Amino acid sequence: MKLCVRQKTFTWGDKFTVFDEYGHPRYYVEGEVFTLGKKLHVYDADGNEVAFIERKLFTWMPRYVITAGGNAIAEVVREFSFASQKYAVDGPGWRVEGDFFAHSYTITENGRLVATIEKEWFTWGDVYSVEYGDGREEVIVLAVVLSIDAAMAESQSSS
Repeated sequence: MKLCVRQKTFTWGDKFTVFDEYGHPRYYVEGEVFTLGKKLHVYDADGNEVAFIERKLFTWMPRYVITAGGNAIAEVVREFSFASQKYAVDGPGWRVEGDFFAHSYTITENGRLVATIEKEWFTWGDVYSVEYGDGREEVIVLAVVLSIDAAMAESQSSS
């Protein structure tokens, strides 16, 4: 299964659509403006909130909490490493590794490939292709990708 995350350029706050592999709108993402820390709401095609992503403040390394239905379902934590960037996804027990600056990375669980994320080049705005196997994990995979994108944008703006 595949999702296409298409972020628009020159928007006030975050607001974009996530499409399925056939080009149909699957999710809508809206960020809160004028808040401390990044906050993103993920809605399904019917307008129901399926996930909320919030940057934890005052942490040494970036941490994003993902909630669904008011319950925390995952926490994306950037791990300290001199050699490369790595993320752990507490909750489902996933590892995220790859070239984050090129937006090319994988999500694994005990050696099992959960998802592959690749940036599509030469597009207007940022476009990410997210391929995953199990439809049950779709919302969490999308929320992890959005969390890592927010962490990368934060690190690029601070440097």
